[in-house]
Amino acid sequence: MNTTSPRPSPPESTGSPREGPALSRSRLRGLGAVWLPGNAASPLLWNAVTAVLMAVQVQRIDPAGKVHNLALLTGCGAVMTLLVQPLAGRLSDRTRSRWGRRSPWVLGGAVGGAGSLVLMGAAHSIGVLLPTYLLLVLTVNSAQLPMNAMLPDQVPRERRGLFASLAAVGQSLGGLAGQLIASASVADIAHGYWVVAAILVVVLVAFAVTAREPSSRDMADDPFNWADLLRSYWVNPRRNPDFAWVFVSRFLLVTGYLLTASYNLYVLQDYIGLGDRAVHYVPLLSALTFACVLALSAVGGPWSDRVGRRRPFIQASSVVFGVGLLVPLLLPTVTGMIIAAVVGGVGYGMFGSVDAAVMSEVLPSKAGYGKDLAVINLSWSIPQAFSPFLAGALVTATGGYTALFPIGAALAVMGGLSVTFAKGVR
Repeated sequence: MNTTSPRPSPPESTGSPREGPALSRSRLRGLGAVWLPGNAASPLLWNAVTAVLMAVQVQRIDPAGKVHNLALLTGCGAVMTLLVQPLAGRLSDRTRSRWGRRSPWVLGGAVGGAGSLVLMGAAHSIGVLLPTYLLLVLTVNSAQLPMNAMLPDQVPRERRGLFASLAAVGQSLGGLAGQLIASASVADIAHGYWVVAAILVVVLVAFAVTAREPSSRDMADDPFNWADLLRSYWVNPRRNPDFAWVFVSRFLLVTGYLLTASYNLYVLQDYIGLGDRAVHYVPLLSALTFACVLALSAVGGPWSDRVGRRRPFIQASSVVFGVGLLVPLLLPTVTGMIIAAVVGGVGYGMFGSVDAAVMSEVLPSKAGYGKDLAVINLSWSIPQAFSPFLAGALVTATGGYTALFPIGAALAVMGGLSVTFAKGVR
């Protein structure tokens, strides 16, 4: 892949993030056909690995230190995500190949991620599990971010709500499938990792082939320099206030969600009191959440396309999220967790149905969609980096999981209200 030679841009690269490119219908249909399964791959992997497989693996390696060790792994993985995504986005912006800018990264990440999963399945200590997990985070994020950048690259604004809904449904399907696969594999952790690895390769290779990304050989680019690479981690908030407010909104909402989601299995085990039976309830709760997400996602994105408004969906979703997070606090039973799963699914369905569209419309530079998308995705990966540590500290300081719920609810509601200040988001 050549990343240095300047050449004229092809006509299909025109457009702003608010307007979108002029792309042929056949190419748009090809991308649409694989957008749902492509967006299912990463949630399937992370829900299988971090929510079940790795959590059970950590517990078997060191039962007494499971909370600390899981926080260490997920926290370090989130820091790796924070470092990798902007670089992957910027480098994919600069990639010149006959297969396009993003597809080579998708293919490489699929192969690397599959190999990392196999190595994780063979780990029998935290010392081995940590570096193999970090390798997984590096390779999968190097595929996921460039893949997501295809939305502003190729999809016009008036169709992005539909694509955002497809992404939300795919993410929910993938998350549910991941937990079902992992829960069925707890007796043989290595087998579970192998199954996830095979699915990752099949889905992402099919995505790269079917999406038919146009060649990027003739696209112009500035000469490479290290200062430009370091700027991959920054978008000026004063010059781009809408970008900044959407970042803050996602950051707060995601932090509120991850405070409890990071320890979902342990909440069921210790807070609800299910013990060893908890692993069997994880896919049940995910199925309930999925049903609600599917219902909301199927209509939310296209609805927002028709009315030309995204902001009300984000605001309403945060309030629903907050209510859902408070239910286990008031009703610490399996019934309470079921209600929370349903309410949370409604909130996530509203949020996910427009989230990708909202992000795509505040990206500052059409020449660097990958880089800018990576920066705004830090609003997810930064909470991933510190939420497990914050949650672990709260659990340790208070002697239980109770404090996680009201704090998470408050952060979620604040996140939804923050998008009000993004004037360019209607």
